Amino acid sequence: MEEKMVNIKINGKDLTVPAGISILEAARYAGIEIPTLCFLREINEIGACRMCMVEVKGARSLVTACVYPVNEGMEIFTNTEKVRKSRKHTLELILSTHNKNCLTCLRSGNCELQALCKEFGVKDADYYKGRMPEFEFDDSAAHMIRDNSKCILCRRCVAACQMQEVSVIGANARGFDTHISSAFDKDLANVSCISCGQCIVNCPTGAIVEKDDSEKVFAAINDPTKFVIAQTAPSIRVTLGEAFGMHIGTNVQGKMVAALRRLGFDKVFDTDFAADLTIVEEAHELIERVTNGGVLPMITSCSPGWIKYCEHYYPDQLDHLSTCKSPQQMFGATIKTWYADKMNIDPKDIVVVGIMPCTAKKFETQREDQAASGYPDVDIAITTRELARMIESAGLFFPKLPDEEFDNPLGESTGAAVIFGATGGVMEAALRTAVETISGEELKELDFKEVRGTKNIKEASYNVKGLEIKVCAASGTANAKKIMDEVRAGTSPYTFIEIMACPGGCVNGGGQPVQSAVVRNFYDLKALRGATLYEADKNMPKRKSHESEAIKMVYDEYFKEPGSPRAHQVLHTSYVARPKYK
Repeated sequence: MEEKMVNIKINGKDLTVPAGISILEAARYAGIEIPTLCFLREINEIGACRMCMVEVKGARSLVTACVYPVNEGMEIFTNTEKVRKSRKHTLELILSTHNKNCLTCLRSGNCELQALCKEFGVKDADYYKGRMPEFEFDDSAAHMIRDNSKCILCRRCVAACQMQEVSVIGANARGFDTHISSAFDKDLANVSCISCGQCIVNCPTGAIVEKDDSEKVFAAINDPTKFVIAQTAPSIRVTLGEAFGMHIGTNVQGKMVAALRRLGFDKVFDTDFAADLTIVEEAHELIERVTNGGVLPMITSCSPGWIKYCEHYYPDQLDHLSTCKSPQQMFGATIKTWYADKMNIDPKDIVVVGIMPCTAKKFETQREDQAASGYPDVDIAITTRELARMIESAGLFFPKLPDEEFDNPLGESTGAAVIFGATGGVMEAALRTAVETISGEELKELDFKEVRGTKNIKEASYNVKGLEIKVCAASGTANAKKIMDEVRAGTSPYTFIEIMACPGGCVNGGGQPVQSAVVRNFYDLKALRGATLYEADKNMPKRKSHESEAIKMVYDEYFKEPGSPRAHQVLHTSYVARPKYK
């Protein structure tokens, strides 16, 4: 069916655009960016901040461009004196109750409010002097800090939490006292937050930020008694460059390694090694369950936000979770057991730093049953953003760094590990190993395209030696809920399910570089970042986890075989039912 088009004018210029789209979207066709502070496409379309006001000929007053649809013959003006005065006035009102300690704010230089104030020449909000609301600082959670003195009530965080079907934050009180908080103003640590961090990457200001652990990392690096190891998650290589102005999805693996060496890490390894290790263990576990009548469907356990969601909201279904630790934790456990023995280093003197796309990884390091050596598998988890700030503070000019290789042997990996960062990637990697193991035949086609892409829920069925394997990959816990309701009801048709807490997977994790609403509304970050991971996989010399020479060596020397008693002791974990409360 042919799309209906309408003719409009924007700032005196004729334009033909699809009928029914918003003025905000239509303006993009004309190369005009209308400012917003609350609008996020398909997430927060409430027209609340009033920054996007424009003039429409014949309308009695200014209208909100983000939710006002175009129609035939409409004449729009986006930059008149009346419009600019309205936007500046709105900013002054916001600043009248805003904490303006910008120099010490983590978002300084990457704050949408700050950028708009500069654009519209807002210099001082003292004209609107009056009572400043007072809020308690909440740093109770393991992964983030909430500072309502910097909140502008845009409700993006609320919408992001609702999108995840978690909804532990919302607007409390009324009028001047309105603020974003949990029910009864409980600390975030005392509600069913899953630590996914989607509220952080969608916040336009510094009201919600990750807990910055970079000083802990610097302290470890500068301690001569510590052997400090960095491990980098698969998706970091295609997102870190954005923090330095590089194109979305640029693969900066070599520069990332060079930067980490210059920061002073003793070894720079790749979490991809442990992603391969996870696949070998997970594929073995799946085959064991299928052949020996184990609990099915089996569900992946790589996403700590998803694990926490399941513990809070589906505690009766925990037996479906794979007992495999996540790649971050498997890596740390392997370092502090096999590697420590091999290098004759006391595990108490090893500091493992995970560089992750995920704020939930901070929570994961503190979980019980994650200390195979008697010491925490991973000591510190930092986000892509924290690493970027460390690089900047060290005076490193990232775009000009040379490309360097990971240290070996734990820098070796396969293409199967690289795609872990995209939704469906864990599923595809596991299928490459499981199908070959079950069939006893070499796969001729390694691309399981049915589970690729950014669709919320992807399904496929494969016949392997007469055994039908039905699989599903879901991202975003709202979509996980749909799948888990079927599992709970006993109607799920699947053998194997991959779930990632963040929509689109790790490439869209809560610890990734913050992009403004302009970028989020008009570019598909998930697709752009994920495409680079699949391109990297395609060009890898080995693309199946069980073919990694490093993996073979570690099993030969230490674990012996997948699912062995030692592998279970070091590489597997347990889960705990948590109360559901908001």
